[in-house]
Amino acid sequence: MIEKITKIDAIDLRILTRLQRDSAISQRDLADQVGLSQNACWRRLRRLNESGLIRGSRADVDLTALGFDLTVFVMIRTRHHSKEWADNFRKHVERLPEVIDFYRIGGDWDYLIKVVTRGMSGYDGFYQKLITNFDLATVTGFFSMEAIIDNRPADLARLR
Repeated sequence: MIEKITKIDAIDLRILTRLQRDSAISQRDLADQVGLSQNACWRRLRRLNESGLIRGSRADVDLTALGFDLTVFVMIRTRHHSKEWADNFRKHVERLPEVIDFYRIGGDWDYLIKVVTRGMSGYDGFYQKLITNFDLATVTGFFSMEAIIDNRPADLARLR
């Protein structure tokens, strides 16, 4: 059962911020870095996990080193705004392995998709799959030349 946390304090924020930088940190080192005993740190970690604030942990893989050298931000405008259409489009996009982020957005565009692929031919293959069986008004891609800040952990204490 997920517990709802009603109060997050500065120590919780330090724990969360530190875990974003390195989720494989030992509990002893985490406790030392946030100024807690190991037992107190363990209790807080358990509470943060059970509440759903910590949604898991994963490795930060260098996709470029694996040959996925093209990042494209795909902007989509559609003529359709029904729930049924949106649900079908969401399921379609979720099946495309090149998609690493997918947002419904406000403003002049309806969706933003972050895609990683192997070069322009990989992007073209993604594009062909994306538009298959969907009436999209406009699809445009913005090609990343350099990632200046990528997947930066949120400094939760400063965001507050």
